[in-house]
Amino acid sequence: MYDIQFTKSAQREFDNLPLDIQERISAALDRSRIRPHSYFERLVGDKSYKLRVGNYRVIADIFHDKLLILIIKTGHRKNIYKN
Repeated sequence: MYDIQFTKSAQREFDNLPLDIQERISAALDRSRIRPHSYFERLVGDKSYKLRVGNYRVIADIFHDKLLILIIKTGHRKNIYKN
């Protein structure tokens, strides 16, 4: 089973989301801990992955050797892909 860790900036973004969205994202992350590739999709032209939760996205790196999902960004889909 994979562990889930947030970067500091991703944790701040997650904490600023509405409580119901936080709960939905947490539930989706818990489901993805066993087989992350069933839930995460590779980003085009990037080594990161995305998890869709309604209109919100979670951008993460998956480390198979450490069994770790590192959350890089969380937010609404209209803002998440902008630099």
